[in-house]
Amino acid sequence: MYLALALCVSAFLTGCRQTAESAPGLLMRHEVKPQPPKVGPATITLNLSDAAGKALTGARVKLEGNMSHPGMNPVFAEAREIEAGRYQASIEFTMGGDWIVLVRANLPDGQKFEREFEVKGVQAN
Repeated sequence: MYLALALCVSAFLTGCRQTAESAPGLLMRHEVKPQPPKVGPATITLNLSDAAGKALTGARVKLEGNMSHPGMNPVFAEAREIEAGRYQASIEFTMGGDWIVLVRANLPDGQKFEREFEVKGVQAN
């Protein structure tokens, strides 16, 4: 358990990381800019691949951002594929604090998966 916690912490500190898998064989890495994240527009870039590292192309990818505490309205965005397996969206962080971004993807072969990642410490302007 301590090893898993240490790995999660070290992955968070890199700014671009691979998330835990909930659908076998599908991998997602994400990057959030600007760093550190601030209230206002942010660019989220996702890299989707299979277990062998082959880019997953043609996916329909949607994002939902939620504050880590209840009572705030979610924000939504749709990502577009900017190159093979690389998707990008602009999302609006409406308040400072910790956010959770849920990624939902539908692949051309009918497979679906969801992943989430945290964006800690969004700074108020």
